[in-house]
Amino acid sequence: MSMSSFRLFCGLLLSAVPGLGRAAEWLPIEREVAAIVKSEQPTVVHFWAPWCSNCYTEISRADGWAKFMAANPGVRFIFVTIWNGGQGDGRALLEKHGVTAQKNFTLLVHPNGARTDAERMRTFLGHEVNWVPGTWVFREGKVRYALNYGEVRFPILQQLIKDAAEKWE
Repeated sequence: MSMSSFRLFCGLLLSAVPGLGRAAEWLPIEREVAAIVKSEQPTVVHFWAPWCSNCYTEISRADGWAKFMAANPGVRFIFVTIWNGGQGDGRALLEKHGVTAQKNFTLLVHPNGARTDAERMRTFLGHEVNWVPGTWVFREGKVRYALNYGEVRFPILQQLIKDAAEKWE
């Protein structure tokens, strides 16, 4: 195989595997999250939008995010506000429902807040983002589980966090 063929092959290989070879293209927010999720402890990254009715339901429930975070103090939770459509970061809504009071909570805002399909952000850390809310569980820098469509069921998320915390062979 010639050197140019080898380079082409490697380029195709890297472009076919999500996340590989793209770190140099990541936005500062992605680099920040990538550094945090390298932890040996599970980290939950939750994509949400202040206008989203499903996001509101998750946040406003008595057994919602604030209670879940309080019950899991060893887990870090990062909310990433996306597709906000100019409605801000949603901090006031999160404060109203006790989410921001949790010591293991971080709020970040994606710089591309566009809601229109043609303009909105499509990937984060090289993985597709196609719905809000969406919830990913990381450990040691890898997505262990991704719930990409709709409201999270907290008993299921609890099990996924437990499974992610165990050593994988």
